[in-house]
Amino acid sequence: MPRLQVVRPDDEPENVVQARAEELRLLEAMLFASAEPLDEKSLAARLPQGIDVHEALVRLQEEYATRGVNLVRIGGKWTFRTANDLSWLLSKESIETRKLSRAAIETLAIIAYHQPVTRAEIEELRGVSTSKGSVDVLLETGWIRPRGRRKTPGRPLSYGTSEAFLSHFGLDAVGDLPGLEELKGAGLLDGRLPPEFSVPMPSDDPTLRDDEDPLEPGDLDLGLAPPPERTGEE
Repeated sequence: MPRLQVVRPDDEPENVVQARAEELRLLEAMLFASAEPLDEKSLAARLPQGIDVHEALVRLQEEYATRGVNLVRIGGKWTFRTANDLSWLLSKESIETRKLSRAAIETLAIIAYHQPVTRAEIEELRGVSTSKGSVDVLLETGWIRPRGRRKTPGRPLSYGTSEAFLSHFGLDAVGDLPGLEELKGAGLLDGRLPPEFSVPMPSDDPTLRDDEDPLEPGDLDLGLAPPPERTGEE
């Protein structure tokens, strides 16, 4: 697609200001027209050359900070969302809230903070056996995803969080999850924790680690599909 053109008369400061405002209008139009959040690279491809897209987005974000819709960054991409204090206006009485079990919540927290992690590692961290249903429910919600196979006997799947997880919880990155002091302040952790207790710094880097192999056919079918049958002799 051709780039959008903005005329910038250099001899009239007032026109320069208007040109800068036009950049915000172009960003505004593209973001409103898109059904999905857009990253800065995609936006820059449609703007005149020399535009500092990130700076323009921050300015646009400030303009919308007090409006009924806000410009937010989710998973490294930009989108307009209803202001948090007005979200109740768009809620529907017919929506049935589906609560996650405590086991599923604990499983989600472990995956978010310790990813990539296998089912066996989840069980070790929880200290109890993790039912297949807890992981299945999280896969069905789209909040977690299979990301690779661990290079250990049985080659178990490793799991990580998804963009849908970031979007649902309004996070720009998984590193924005609350740390130890924030969890204590929210009353989610006992104040009498052992001195060596710590909360890991989460990372959802999609690059496979040295102990992970790429997924196999069928692994992306919610991670539930059986491995493909082998034909012939080994």
